[in-house]
Amino acid sequence: MANSWRRERWDSLRLLTPNWLSRLPGHAYDGPDPDGYMTMGEVVEFIEHFAQGIKVRTGVEVTSVGPADSGYQLATSQGPLTARTVVLAGGAYNRATVPPLVLPPQIRQMTPLDYRGPGDLDQAGVLVVGASATGVQLAAEIQRSGRQVTLAVGEHVRLPRLHRGRDVLWWMHESGVWDERWDRIDDLDRARRLPSPQLAGTPERSTLDLNTLTALGVELVGRFALVRDGAALFSGGLRNVCSLADLKMRRLLTAFDEWAGVTAPAEEIAPTAVPPAARLKIDLNRGEIGTVLWATGFRPDYSWLHVPVVDPKGRLRHEGGVVDAPGLYALGLPMLRRRRSSFINGIEDDARAIVDHLAAGL
Repeated sequence: MANSWRRERWDSLRLLTPNWLSRLPGHAYDGPDPDGYMTMGEVVEFIEHFAQGIKVRTGVEVTSVGPADSGYQLATSQGPLTARTVVLAGGAYNRATVPPLVLPPQIRQMTPLDYRGPGDLDQAGVLVVGASATGVQLAAEIQRSGRQVTLAVGEHVRLPRLHRGRDVLWWMHESGVWDERWDRIDDLDRARRLPSPQLAGTPERSTLDLNTLTALGVELVGRFALVRDGAALFSGGLRNVCSLADLKMRRLLTAFDEWAGVTAPAEEIAPTAVPPAARLKIDLNRGEIGTVLWATGFRPDYSWLHVPVVDPKGRLRHEGGVVDAPGLYALGLPMLRRRRSSFINGIEDDARAIVDHLAAGL
């Protein structure tokens, strides 16, 4: 139960969504801090409490799913099973994505699935690759531990934690942005690949963006492009990438204000402060960098699924969670049926739609 939250998250991680927004069918947060953000342990407890009284068989590893005469044949750690229908609810974050770059052998490589805290690292500098939610959170934590961090920044989504005194996700929720359906989005493939926004769930409800990291002493460089002769080479497009993220943030906040009918000026948000001459190269053989931490996203693992429903890029072929095979369904994937689909509070509506389709098929 809640295995990934128990074993595949760093120790200090908190939810990005405020507690009042953490909801499952018939079960909502009822603690003393609705505007706070659950810790790892609290998320596990929340899920366990929801599962009480539900007949769920836990501790069973599914090693393969393949076609059978009347549906599907499953191989599990407790023997074979057959099922007319199967719902794939393992999520989209099973494996960390690591670019196929060959680094010098003395460089230690880690992913967020390996990292638990700064104590896992030696005192040498750390190159964090990726500036979405995971990358900025890990960069801040490691920099505060006394280790020098360099952050390689690619495409990212910048958001303030609060807008006009309310959590920015309140605006996403109340304005209907999160309820936009998958079948009404022009470029669905791109929407499903958007990086998670630069947010952190802290007791102070503070913003964590590239300006925050620069103030902490983190060095910003461009996207990690390639390795040549033991040197990491970075894109020269850092300023453009940051300007685009700033522009999209301002457009979104303006759309929130227009929805709310608010015309008074909001608190000014400073543009991202880009170094005037960001480095384009770091020689990884000189000892400046001891660890490269790949915060470059995650992907699902369908190596156990022996049904021809995975495209050449390893993505499941489905329409709103109805997989391209009779009796096969999916839940918990980004933009499955709505923009909120991969969040805890997005599962109920998706699950009801999938169950309705499943029941009609049976």
